[in-house]
Amino acid sequence: MRNYGFILLVVLFALTTFGCSDPAANKPKASVGNAASESGTAKTGGETLTISPENSKVDFVASKVTRSHNGSFKQFAGTIDLIGNNAEQSIVQLSIDTGSVVTDEADLTAHLKTPDFFDVAKYPKATFVSTKIEPNASGGGTHNVTGNFDLHGVKKSILFPATIQIAPDSVSVNAEFSINRKDFGINYPGKADDLIRDGVVIKLALKVPRKK
Repeated sequence: MRNYGFILLVVLFALTTFGCSDPAANKPKASVGNAASESGTAKTGGETLTISPENSKVDFVASKVTRSHNGSFKQFAGTIDLIGNNAEQSIVQLSIDTGSVVTDEADLTAHLKTPDFFDVAKYPKATFVSTKIEPNASGGGTHNVTGNFDLHGVKKSILFPATIQIAPDSVSVNAEFSINRKDFGINYPGKADDLIRDGVVIKLALKVPRKK
């Protein structure tokens, strides 16, 4: 009986550890720095493609010590200024309605809208504007995207890998990376026995149609 009890404890510990794993641990961490100038981002002579919830998704995964939560934003708008059919010359802009956040629990969704987290009454929008797109030779994506991310009233430059594909009928941008919520002033710790992890996984899946 003692052996069975010991085995049961080991199995329960393993299951608990697996269930509480950090979803951000195996994702690329975005490099964060001071916001860059956007004065040189305006370009002409290309196509302007419209990002919308009908063709794209903006999701995230956040976690506590005990479990993780899936979330998304249902309202956002943006553009891809495709210059010369070339990703490196192009610009991506995205504006997210923070009040459109939805998660896998109604109480959590409501809590995220308060000053503990997004404070949507004070900061109704989060925005991203790319300032540089470069080929990525190190793996993890076809390109490295750098841009200014304005969240919770804090504006910083972030760099993350992405896979960008330009097809005759669409432009796709797919990325999964983590940010540290505290870099953007979201510091709510959670409960003493159920602390919230700092890393949040951002998942972008854009497939934006081109005009025919």
